[in-house]
Amino acid sequence: MSDQHSYRMDVLDVLEAEAMMVVREAAAQFRKVALAFSGGKDSTVLLHVVRKALWPQAMPWPMLYIETGYSFPEVRSFCDDISQEAGCELIVASVEDAISAGLVEDRGPGVSRNLDQIPVLLAAIQANGFDALLGGARRDEERSRAKERIFSLRDEFGRWDPRRQRPELWSMLNGRARPGEHFRVFPLANWTERDIWHYIARERIAIPSIYFSHERDVLPKDGLLLPVSPWTGGGGPVQRLRVRFRTVGDMMCTAAIESKAGTVDEVLEELSIWRTSERAMTRVDDRTSDSAMEDRKRDGYF
Repeated sequence: MSDQHSYRMDVLDVLEAEAMMVVREAAAQFRKVALAFSGGKDSTVLLHVVRKALWPQAMPWPMLYIETGYSFPEVRSFCDDISQEAGCELIVASVEDAISAGLVEDRGPGVSRNLDQIPVLLAAIQANGFDALLGGARRDEERSRAKERIFSLRDEFGRWDPRRQRPELWSMLNGRARPGEHFRVFPLANWTERDIWHYIARERIAIPSIYFSHERDVLPKDGLLLPVSPWTGGGGPVQRLRVRFRTVGDMMCTAAIESKAGTVDEVLEELSIWRTSERAMTRVDDRTSDSAMEDRKRDGYF
């Protein structure tokens, strides 16, 4: 019997019910909401949960996508397709446009734009008047993620301070904010990577093809397999391997893993033997220091 079929489905029911409750609380407490959408598996699952939670109402909120200029073509195309299928607006905030406007410094080719997303994200929040953004972050991904509240308060500068977060005893969620402050809302906070994949299987959710095994040119570097692109090529011998991606950022900060898993069941079989989170294993920028993610979050990163 496969891992998928032996998994206790009531676990997914409880997680889904909690996530739907959080979505409905956000709809009730906040004035203007958007779904922060990366095109990855977690934000795609979150979109599915939001639509179920608010059914039969049509998707009432736009999707906000931060375009670094280094997106995987498969993911960028997926974002366009799924926003049309969901019948909601896709707001694209571009790092390239921010560089042209002088909001972000152009640090040259081959440099990750992970940090450059922060001022672009904060400018998009301010320009659109959002007081809450829903995101697909999970507490099992990384240590600073584990500190997050489900309703995560950000100050008037978009900064996160774990000492200023509200207690959430008995699942009570406090969305009260001062002028200029906003919230990041994480309905999937208590899910794990395996929960996400089991839910994808149960709900038959389409996700980008790069999550499944395919042949790709990669550049081995510092124990990682970087996808070869106009921005990451060079610096060593390129190899053609069968790989997939466990998580999706852009092509400058996301590494692949060797894999033959071409189906959801095969992915779940792989996950059953791993003890390392997808970010720790394949996100380049998270390896720069033990506090890399927390430092970015304090500056306004999602």
